[in-house]
Amino acid sequence: MKKYSILILFLLIGLAVQANSILIPMDDLQRDHLKAYGLAYYSIKHDVVVQWLLNYRGGSFLIPFSASIQSECMVRGVSYELISSAKEHAILTEISAPAVNMDVVRLETAPNIAVYSPKNELVTDDTDAVILVLDYAEIPYTIVYDEEIINDELIKYDWLHLHHEDFTGQQGRFLRRESDVIQSRIQEATAVRLGFNSVREMKLVVAKKIKAFCAGGKYLFAMCSGAETFDIALASENFDVDDESSDLDFTKSLAFENFVLEPERSRKFSNINTGRMDFYRSEDAYFKLFKFSAKWDLVPTMLTQNHEYTIKEFSGQTTAFNASVVKLDALVLAENKGAENVRYIYGELGQGHWTYYSGHDPESVPGWHRNKTDLSLHPHSPGYRLILNNVLFPSAKKKKQKT
Repeated sequence: MKKYSILILFLLIGLAVQANSILIPMDDLQRDHLKAYGLAYYSIKHDVVVQWLLNYRGGSFLIPFSASIQSECMVRGVSYELISSAKEHAILTEISAPAVNMDVVRLETAPNIAVYSPKNELVTDDTDAVILVLDYAEIPYTIVYDEEIINDELIKYDWLHLHHEDFTGQQGRFLRRESDVIQSRIQEATAVRLGFNSVREMKLVVAKKIKAFCAGGKYLFAMCSGAETFDIALASENFDVDDESSDLDFTKSLAFENFVLEPERSRKFSNINTGRMDFYRSEDAYFKLFKFSAKWDLVPTMLTQNHEYTIKEFSGQTTAFNASVVKLDALVLAENKGAENVRYIYGELGQGHWTYYSGHDPESVPGWHRNKTDLSLHPHSPGYRLILNNVLFPSAKKKKQKT
């Protein structure tokens, strides 16, 4: 038995000596798709350039061989293949062929990530999908909220996620739990301490600073009501609910225009949201990702990398975006059957980029959004992969888009 163990050890050493690169497959052979993104981020953070093989085996990663990276793969439970220089050359040659819908993007700099969230010692809501997947993938981030943004601390970061927030200052329309009430009181106290007359006034300033952050060349990712109310707040800057002649200014919003605000007693903010509050995810309810030309439409191709292109529906306070109010310059990345509901959209603002993704948690129990999802039970979640595509997006060395 000892001789066999020594033989196996020497075989592994021999394979490692011959290896030129480590291939992280992202097709059905991957044991943990979500942790694979964390492995890619870890590599970039340690000054290792990662090649993202767009549309090759589900959007695989190619990393220069090192014993430390190989060890990280094993520790994290990420599937990998040792690749010789000849095999690497064959893969890259295949991808470069004009007739195939593939391309390569170099991931060079790990973004500094911030999450806009009220999570603190008093408000411990841990159901935010981005926080959950960043923790699971072991990607570091910093929690920021209104005070940090008012004090211009966003300058420290490259990528910002908006928690399922209400930027209209209406406290989410309805306070559902004790933590919601606590958070409402904290926001009111913060607004007063920072010199604002109301939470709405404070949130508008926060929204405008976030918009400027994005326009300055950074990356904004928002989900659920965070996306909807962010646009409402920007468009409502000069809107007066008591003045019938006042209008929303849709030139200030990012993704939506010509939308109508719901009455204050409604549980919905506006007709941007087409999802029902009692939405139930049935077994045959899916939305579909679009497939883009990797060599021509690089950015949308990065944002839609996946091993599955039909994704199960999931709900939220803002379950789906109304296709009829999406701006013409926003790019739809995924939509429901019939194209009435848009689930995933992308756009540019100044030198920056933004992505909106509807729904609360891609793997939540139908009808429930307050239970923490155990991602170890969903390591292949295509819905969560969309979030992580956005996390790696700022690392890419950009090529000029051709369309």
